[in-house]
Amino acid sequence: MKVLVKEKIADSGVELLRQNFDVDLGLEMSDEELGEAIAGYDAILIRSATQMTAELIGRGERLKVIGRAGTGVDNVDIPAATRRGVIVANAPESNSVAAAEHTMALMLALCRNVPQAHRSLTGGAWERPNFKGTELYGKTLGVIGFGRIGQLVAKRAQSFGMEVVAFDKFVSAERFRELGVEGADSVEDLLGRVDLVTLHVPKTPETIDLVDAEAIAAMRDGARLVNCARGELVDLDAVEAGLESGKLAGVALDVFPSEPFTDHPLFSRDDVVVTPHLGASTAEAQDRAGVVTAEQVTAALTGGVVTNAVNIAPVRPEEMEALAPFVPLCEKLGRLAQGLGNGSVDRVTAEFRGRIASHDTRLLGIAVLVGVLSGNTEEAINLVNAPQMAEDRGIELIETKDSGAGDFTELVTVRIGSAEDGVEVSGTGVGPRNEPYLVAVWGESFYLPFADHLAVFRYADRPGMIGKVGTIFGEESVNIISAAVGAEADGERAVMALTTDAPVRAETIERILELDGFRVGRSVDL
Repeated sequence: MKVLVKEKIADSGVELLRQNFDVDLGLEMSDEELGEAIAGYDAILIRSATQMTAELIGRGERLKVIGRAGTGVDNVDIPAATRRGVIVANAPESNSVAAAEHTMALMLALCRNVPQAHRSLTGGAWERPNFKGTELYGKTLGVIGFGRIGQLVAKRAQSFGMEVVAFDKFVSAERFRELGVEGADSVEDLLGRVDLVTLHVPKTPETIDLVDAEAIAAMRDGARLVNCARGELVDLDAVEAGLESGKLAGVALDVFPSEPFTDHPLFSRDDVVVTPHLGASTAEAQDRAGVVTAEQVTAALTGGVVTNAVNIAPVRPEEMEALAPFVPLCEKLGRLAQGLGNGSVDRVTAEFRGRIASHDTRLLGIAVLVGVLSGNTEEAINLVNAPQMAEDRGIELIETKDSGAGDFTELVTVRIGSAEDGVEVSGTGVGPRNEPYLVAVWGESFYLPFADHLAVFRYADRPGMIGKVGTIFGEESVNIISAAVGAEADGERAVMALTTDAPVRAETIERILELDGFRVGRSVDL
């Protein structure tokens, strides 16, 4: 078999490949040359510069695996690769240590005025009294986002004698206890209790401008902020105002809303430390990414287990044929259940009833985890890494099976249990393509095709309640695609589910919940 190493990886990674395959180095190969040569290779290793488009993948007649030496796979057309049966594998945790260490480096530089003192001394001045710093010892660190990197930062901070408070609704209370970290109930709860705040969450609609003027106002006077995660998490204008007022004592930033980013009023301040997105920029991290990716490619080409596959899971072909149509349903149910919940997630139950119960349903259980965790972790979630991501967060997956499915041929029910409350949703596949349908929420039954945007309400079953929702949706220019209602026989409680052609604003949901009789309302985007 032939392998093309298109971009620079560690020599040890290249040697690993050469032990099993015929390897070519194409570091100087142009896009045109790559397009002509790709048909002769069984695998290709890339970093971020090579664009694996659908057209290029289509030319890879022998292509079996694309190895991405790094975390992101934005430069790979994953759907096109999946359609062609090409495995896409990456090295998602290769830079975790580097990112955690850089977070600590910025924290120390910020508290001890290292860049400012260096600049002063190399400029010919001895201004020792101007750079009195602050110790990390005895301070409280707030970690927002407690995945792999957040946990590594917490461990290092504890070695400095810091107390650590963390918030992540996808980490169980037991996991916090294991790591000696106090779990906060909310971001707001955390902000008011800590001396330093570090961010380790993904960019989602909910986390953009997570640190804004309101969040800064909730912090302790003189708090410090470090961001090595995503630039969009921080409102830089609000940070500048916080520094100007003295509410913030200092800020350290490694990432920015757009990059390259070289000009902002913050850059001229002595209470700000900035670096040009260096979180993963260590020789060890880059080498580790190359070696890990080479191992993944070797496994893919020799029939081994590809643990970092982005687009497939290791399932026998006969099981995949029977279960694959239900993967989207399970992901949607997991995401919906998570979206309807309130508290942290420590247990997920996936119940499979009917014909699918006769199969090895582990793939479907993993698909439920993908839905539950999707958009809430630092790394992209897929069918391979979801179990490990859940284990890291102390989330337990319980699968149950029953050959009977009542009124349905197959039925999937997802329950999320947490310390605060629980959520239960059910769905089935309809028609020859097993199109996902939602058939129950909060114990009430109905029949509704899934869509990208849903709104679900629990309310008192009185006349006119549906009309009230429709009126407000109309006033808010929300177009309802379909709707369904499930109600108890005694008429006391009911559940209404609607699908819309666009996301429903939180403000719209709040308007409805202000009406008499409406108890719970959520909008969920799938």
